Amino acid sequence: MAAVGPHSKGKKNSDMRYERITDIVDLAVRLQASYTGLTMDQIADEFRISRRTAERRRAAVDQAFGPLEKRECFGDRRLRWRLRSTKLAGLLGVAPQTLAELELSAETLARAGAAERAARVRECAQKMRALQRHRHCSPDRDCDLELILGTERPAMQPVPAPRLEPGLLDHLREAVRRGRVVDFAYRSPGKGETRRSVRPYGIVHGARSYLVGPPAGPPARDPRLWRLDRLGDPVLTDEGFEADPDFDLHRYAERSFGIFQQEPFEVVLRFAPEAAAEAATWRFHPTETLTRNDDGSLTVRFTAGGETEICRHLFTWGESVTVERPTRLRRRLAEMCSRLAARHGPGGSA
Repeated sequence: MAAVGPHSKGKKNSDMRYERITDIVDLAVRLQASYTGLTMDQIADEFRISRRTAERRRAAVDQAFGPLEKRECFGDRRLRWRLRSTKLAGLLGVAPQTLAELELSAETLARAGAAERAARVRECAQKMRALQRHRHCSPDRDCDLELILGTERPAMQPVPAPRLEPGLLDHLREAVRRGRVVDFAYRSPGKGETRRSVRPYGIVHGARSYLVGPPAGPPARDPRLWRLDRLGDPVLTDEGFEADPDFDLHRYAERSFGIFQQEPFEVVLRFAPEAAAEAATWRFHPTETLTRNDDGSLTVRFTAGGETEICRHLFTWGESVTVERPTRLRRRLAEMCSRLAARHGPGGSA
């Protein structure tokens, strides 16, 4: 065991002080970045500390950068804490690695056809880069950023690249923000173009982006998905609406494997031993649980809808995966494989 002398003890205490300072600054950044503020429980959970430690850290932020603002949490009587201060400006820095992630994310979005979203991310990266150059005029930082961008690239993958009408996202976001019915032209396969009026609840982004919301007017209906690349000429109407208080966009998105909504069901997949290690690195669904079996295989369980999308993904695993439950999913995959084999086998249709 290495000896611990006065110098090593002093270094340990110095490291502890440094950790405390960075923890306080990190919390100050979060409290200033949050529009609604954070509750004590959120602080404790996010930083993985006890409530008592969270209270001490909040008090330290208040003393160093405050005063903190107290806000009520939307009527549930919990207090939220928020920071408005200019004292952080000189302390904040953005690492070249962070700027590089923004640039690479913008390129990935652009390749997927999300030109407007890519432009927004690039705009953010450029403004952050300009601010950093003003505060920290260091050629080394620029060199580090250019090195990362020159040696890391997004992989070339086949993905949908839908083209959205310019300004469409801004119109829809404004409708969501103001709680106004939006009227638009919608192109349905085989039905041509029709005008629709929808109560916009939110937007879900995946391989394609979708507006989520029920058709406007009586009778009350469940939310539907509207593909943004089939949507055009949006008009924000004067008709307001109250969103269903029980609707939660995050829960709605998690109901499915992918996008399309279906009554969720339990899925049990078994990956062969030779594929178990690779399968364990995937996240199939937020509700998943993984079980390593005695024979080296891996069992993955999750609850979701979307039979077709699940089967399409399982194609990529070939013979290394077995659908154990439900039977209908196993049957659906077998039918899809049979049709594919018939089409590409001897005598199949071209």
